[in-house]
Amino acid sequence: MDDTLLLLTTAAVALLVGLGAGWAVQSALTRRKLTREQSFFGLPAGSECVLVTHRDSTSAHWSIPRHDALALLGLASVVENCGAHPELAPHDTGLQGFGARTEFCVGDPTAHRRLAAHMANLLPGVAVHPGDGSGAGRGTFTIGGTAYRMEPGAVEYVLLARLTAGEGDRPVFLAAGQRPVTHRAAVRHLVRNRARLARKHGAGGQFCLLLKVINSQAYGPDVVELVADVTKAAIAPAELKGQHRAAA
Repeated sequence: MDDTLLLLTTAAVALLVGLGAGWAVQSALTRRKLTREQSFFGLPAGSECVLVTHRDSTSAHWSIPRHDALALLGLASVVENCGAHPELAPHDTGLQGFGARTEFCVGDPTAHRRLAAHMANLLPGVAVHPGDGSGAGRGTFTIGGTAYRMEPGAVEYVLLARLTAGEGDRPVFLAAGQRPVTHRAAVRHLVRNRARLARKHGAGGQFCLLLKVINSQAYGPDVVELVADVTKAAIAPAELKGQHRAAA
């Protein structure tokens, strides 16, 4: 009887030790994952960040387009998970320079003033066509000599970038698209692939990805293809002259 009790006690202790070790390992992995995520987004616990969006031009009051609002909600979940504190700001409100705190800039660069300024300063190799008098060609990206024109509802493009500059080391994330649905698609791509992007580009690395949103009129922001990593061309000075071919 005493031997049986000893065996049961030993087994119970071994089980508790195993459970404790497993919990410790799982906790360490969870902390490590969170630390990597905080480093990638520049969002240590207790830090502040700003989400910058533009106003809905169809509304008389300050409101955010539906897809942009949903994109910001996706970013808010990341900010909350990192233990940081977000601030929402419209694009035409005077804000401090970049680098002091993480910034997420979401919108259409032809209408979003701060996004346009960031692209001009940080992505000089990207040209955004303002459109002609009838609006034709509005939002077309030209990168490395190639023009990426949208076909509304069928093929649309968006740039997803993580950039560092200015005073401080906090990154600026840009989701610059041709329509609101593309902004949401870019943010979803960022959130879903944050671990892979962090591994590939490093916690302090810069990148600029060109994404294609396919048949948004049927699938919304769900069907997205990576066209290319255009970091090198985007951060290089723009070509002064030259012929541009259109993307298929």
